[in-house]
Amino acid sequence: MKFSLTFAAIASAALIAGCSHPRSYTNANMDFGSIRSVAVLPFWNLTKDLQGADRVRDVFTNALLSTNAVYVVPTGEVARAVSRLNIATPVTPTADDVVKLAQMLKVDAVFVGVLKEYGEVRSMSASANVVSVSVQMQEAGTGKVVWAASSSRGGIGWGARLLGATGGQPVNDVTEQVVDDLLGQLFR
Repeated sequence: MKFSLTFAAIASAALIAGCSHPRSYTNANMDFGSIRSVAVLPFWNLTKDLQGADRVRDVFTNALLSTNAVYVVPTGEVARAVSRLNIATPVTPTADDVVKLAQMLKVDAVFVGVLKEYGEVRSMSASANVVSVSVQMQEAGTGKVVWAASSSRGGIGWGARLLGATGGQPVNDVTEQVVDDLLGQLFR
């Protein structure tokens, strides 16, 4: 009896610790209805996958476009504006960089992001894909952050650890889940 109570307590604690809790910030004074066009800068890549940030940015951009809520400036136009403005680190722009970029592209807001995890994770004999992303929206007039959120999806659950399951969902499916969660937080 004592073993089963101890096991239940440990399993419950691990289950609660393993759950992902979305965190977000929204500036209460921002009129999000006034945002009609946006630019998405390259995401900062903190992972070993060299193209991971570009892949996540592409999924984020396409999902944002598919909402029909805003116009998203094409990535080539964003790259050209970044080059013309000589923005040294487009993955971490200053507020002044954001204001200048927004003026050049004629957008109302600029998105920046950080890819924290991307790809396969392993635990004993189990493996699965995981994606973790943080995104911020900066207002064009001041460069201030008016919205920020993060999301993580995928990973190895307890069932997979116990059974030694491998594979999980494809990394693009996990990426789409993360992006859908982020956009859900944005359009709440």
